[in-house]
Amino acid sequence: MTQDQMAIEEMQAIDEEIRWQAVQTRDAKFNGIFVYAVRSTGIYCKPSCASRKPSRERVAFFPSCEGAEAAGFRACRRCQPQNVSARAPQTEMVIRACRLIEESNDESISLAKLGAEIGVSPHHLQRTFKSITGVTPRQYAAAHRLEQFKTHIRKGGGVTDAMYDAGYGSSSRLYEKAPEQLGMTPRTYARGGRGMKINYTIADSPLGKLLVATTKRGICAVTLGDSEAEMEASLAVEYPNADIRRDTNGASEAIEQLLSYLGGDERRLDLPLDLQATAFQLSVWEELRRIPYGSTRSYSEVAESLGQPKAIRAVARACATNPVALVTPCHRVVKADGSLSGYRWGVERKANLLAREQAIKESH
Repeated sequence: MTQDQMAIEEMQAIDEEIRWQAVQTRDAKFNGIFVYAVRSTGIYCKPSCASRKPSRERVAFFPSCEGAEAAGFRACRRCQPQNVSARAPQTEMVIRACRLIEESNDESISLAKLGAEIGVSPHHLQRTFKSITGVTPRQYAAAHRLEQFKTHIRKGGGVTDAMYDAGYGSSSRLYEKAPEQLGMTPRTYARGGRGMKINYTIADSPLGKLLVATTKRGICAVTLGDSEAEMEASLAVEYPNADIRRDTNGASEAIEQLLSYLGGDERRLDLPLDLQATAFQLSVWEELRRIPYGSTRSYSEVAESLGQPKAIRAVARACATNPVALVTPCHRVVKADGSLSGYRWGVERKANLLAREQAIKESH
């Protein structure tokens, strides 16, 4: 894999919502950055393709045509994604900035230094970088360092070597952010979560399978899906050595409350949570829990209520990364025109949830 391809793939890993928005608006500046495939048709396209827009839950993203074809998709005859002309100048600029950040291996690299290297003003670089990746250069650098650390650990490296190889200047810089970014200390992460105890229960619900996982401090995950195996695998993917056990003694109290909520008997879920996140994510999730039952808010309204009216995309990312479905009602956040946007557990489930809440609200 070339350096450009590595930069592109890491850019995409940061914010899937940005890619979906590019498909929705047919944004040509993302041509050459990724392709999207539609599971129902078996076809993949470039972002600017003029074909009928697919539903979000049927779309998969790939960093290249080769990746899409390896997964069994065939190229769209209309947009011919293999025949992409040179990438837009702003895209090339962002990829170059990503490469400089990665090569610097220095957590103190400044926006001014990046701008000087590329030959653009810091303000222009910051604005363009965020419009394409969804994050600032500083946030990208932090995400890249953390991913380098995790990759080194997964290969069996020690914490100290991984820390310096990833560009952390001191252990304090790594440990001060570790709980919110890793969900545990670096040494616990290096042990694959060894010592953590997570119990989970899966039950049938009106929305498919419902999984609830808890630690000794509270609920750490509530997920919706169709496959128990996939839900169990996603729970274990970050912590392969954690003590994760299925509760075989029937539905837990949390499961019972969630099923009562879906049935309309509960209007408010007040359950203990054990969530690891940034301060901004926590503030967004707390604001979502203030949205009244049967009501909705737009992303911009949530951003304004937080006193950060320009943080609309950041609010969308926080909604997309919400680990506890229903308890934190991210399904109540919609577009400004009232239409439904993406939902981590499928837009159809989001529509179902909102319809249920509205019907129950009106019946009372």
